[in-house]
Amino acid sequence: MDNRILGLHHITAIADNAKRNLDFYTQVLGVRLVKRTVNFDDPGTYHFYFGNENGTPGTILTFFPWEGIGQGTNGSGMATHIGYSVPKGSLEFWKNRLNGFNVNVEEGELFGEKMISFKDPDGLQLQFIESSNDDNRKVWTTDDIKDENALKGFHNVTLTLRKAEPTIKVLTDILGYDLQKQEADRYRLATNAIDTANIIDIIENDKMPAGRNAAGTNHHIAFRVKDDNILMEYREKVLSAGLNITPKINRDYFYSLYFREPGGVLFEIATDNPGFTVDEDLAELGENLKLPAQYEGMRDKIEGVLPKLS
Repeated sequence: MDNRILGLHHITAIADNAKRNLDFYTQVLGVRLVKRTVNFDDPGTYHFYFGNENGTPGTILTFFPWEGIGQGTNGSGMATHIGYSVPKGSLEFWKNRLNGFNVNVEEGELFGEKMISFKDPDGLQLQFIESSNDDNRKVWTTDDIKDENALKGFHNVTLTLRKAEPTIKVLTDILGYDLQKQEADRYRLATNAIDTANIIDIIENDKMPAGRNAAGTNHHIAFRVKDDNILMEYREKVLSAGLNITPKINRDYFYSLYFREPGGVLFEIATDNPGFTVDEDLAELGENLKLPAQYEGMRDKIEGVLPKLS
């Protein structure tokens, strides 16, 4: 099992305002700010990582909050919906809590599982789903959000594509997923290498216009592998399938490869090692601005440019 894709590692999206983004995810949704760093290619922009207490892969939603970037548009060639697993019986709590913060909530069902659907302040589409499988992942709690309601981590992510088949082929032939269900234009794929954060849904819609990346849209989704040796095995698999893929990139907290699948979604494969405690103690995760080594000598300048968070 260790040399397989272990479900989702993280998902990265775009926001318009750093403080609003930070406040919504930590104060309203109650997830932990696991790491506060900067965009490797744009050090004047934060890179926030939100997750559970340990920053476990499969719980990590990250954001590039580009100030004033404006509203993006969900569409084909994107990961359009992010699904979180929540404890059974907690949807009423979340509906009431979100309504209390003037967030419009819709109730529904997805492949027989109850869910609520809503948008974050930038318009990112989120779904809270009561998984039909047991989810025993350790949660991060707050004064308002206790164990019985706290977010477990990812349940699924939904890709909206004009054609499903080429992407399904990548997921099954390269990444080891199996096609499990289909309802009308929606497909569900999963891997049995892990029990959580292991589902990819695809909506096929050949009339959907292409999305436009800006605030409220997904930037990329990352699949999880144990270490960088296995990472490089997957690089060879992707190359053998005739797809372009980057060299190994050190992201400080994991090693990564990036490639664009045939439907247009940017896929990343990321490692568990070295993890988020490589430069901060567990108890202090997210409390300090951590900079990539190449920017440490510019700390004063970068801190002067970054938006104020308090």
